[in-house]
Amino acid sequence: MMLDSTVQGAELGADGDATKATVSSRRREPMTPARLARIPSLEKRRLQCYLMFVLGDIAAVVFGYMTAGFVYLGSFVSPEAMMQLQLIIPVFLTIGLYNSSYSINALRRPAFSVTRAIGALLVAAAIIAFVAFLTKSGAQFSRAVMGLALAFSIVGILFMRDQIRILATRICGPVAENFLIVYDGGPTIEDENAFYFDAGRFGLRPDLSNPEAIERIGRMFRNMDRVLISCAPDRCGDWALALKCLSVEGEILDDAVRKLGAIGAYSRDQHGVLHVARRPLGVRSQTMKRALDLAIAGPAVVLLSPLLLMIALAIWIEDRGPIFFLQKRMGCANQLFSIYKFRSMRVERTDNDGNRSASKDDDRITRVGRILRRTSLDEVPQLFNVLGGSMSIVGPRPHALGSQAGEKLFWEVDSRYWQRHALKPGLTGLAQVRGFRGATDTEGDLTNRLQSDLQYVDGWSLWRDISIAFATLRVLVHDRAF
Repeated sequence: MMLDSTVQGAELGADGDATKATVSSRRREPMTPARLARIPSLEKRRLQCYLMFVLGDIAAVVFGYMTAGFVYLGSFVSPEAMMQLQLIIPVFLTIGLYNSSYSINALRRPAFSVTRAIGALLVAAAIIAFVAFLTKSGAQFSRAVMGLALAFSIVGILFMRDQIRILATRICGPVAENFLIVYDGGPTIEDENAFYFDAGRFGLRPDLSNPEAIERIGRMFRNMDRVLISCAPDRCGDWALALKCLSVEGEILDDAVRKLGAIGAYSRDQHGVLHVARRPLGVRSQTMKRALDLAIAGPAVVLLSPLLLMIALAIWIEDRGPIFFLQKRMGCANQLFSIYKFRSMRVERTDNDGNRSASKDDDRITRVGRILRRTSLDEVPQLFNVLGGSMSIVGPRPHALGSQAGEKLFWEVDSRYWQRHALKPGLTGLAQVRGFRGATDTEGDLTNRLQSDLQYVDGWSLWRDISIAFATLRVLVHDRAF
């Protein structure tokens, strides 16, 4: 399909200049909304390339030590070489993970790739040698074997990284990212590796008062890694806020940047570009967060299955109505999803739009529902959302579109509200363990919650997720927040 060849961008290198020109011309063709939404994400492909780099580096080091063992000791699997090999590989890979040997820059820049990998190897060797010195076990290490092994390993890394880079270019394209330039009344710029979209032609606007418009932007940009907006000056603010709530690298073309010399800005084609948004989580952080979600949600569903069945039976016995209540909520990158909850209200009075927040003496709530809400057991089915990937264990709580604080919709109280959707919504969050949960009777109720959500998005760490999860257990058991 033409779209696939366009996105992969790769028929570059070995296939000749004609293919390069064809791919570039296809990318420069303005995209329609349908084609833009169908562009596949490159995230999984980048992960595949990183894995190839890891395996290639391991193969290079194994080759180096086996060859050194054969040259110096006469055996490919000499105990001396194998002992050093077992020690250096985990240290080498660990350093490589932290010095960007397996990063998007390693996919884009050959020199960066090999220098970081070789640097990680040399540092790993120095650490091994230093530990051997401290433990007085240096006599067990052959300096000749290590020296030869490092030399052969470097040759192997140079070869493997070069071959894998060629393959990675075929898989992910020359820049290893989906880059979109959106025109909305601003100046025209060109980039041979970018996709182009005319927002004015297709009526795409960052209308922060319209959830459908915000959701449409999220749906169309969902597989982009980087988005550059070229718009009229009076729309820069709206586009900046719209980009901040997406999981993309967001930039806005602004000629004033060149005059101001602002930080986080650069020049492109005689225009200034202001960097206004950044992915809150990198690939490694996303992987760790997802692993934590699965490690908690999977066992929890198994252990709680008897309780889930008993609750389902109690709900059905009371009024013979449906067990679950499904409601559309705004999730990561402003994408709507269906959230699962145990039904706690009478069937005929269920509020699908969330226009009325439940209160302590709400006459819509059933007897079983009051128990469920008081114990928060009505939220337990959201574990299925976590397993499905639409939610996380920890994150900003998802809200219904009709939710109000006082007399205003949430985003009318504070336009930064949409920024909390840069991460997946959670079963619990920083706001909840701080006590900012329940009905939002006043605008202040939302403001306190929003401040905590934005603080969580801006400062995510795995340890914070773990601490919030434990804090939630304390809140549930002792009924108090900290």
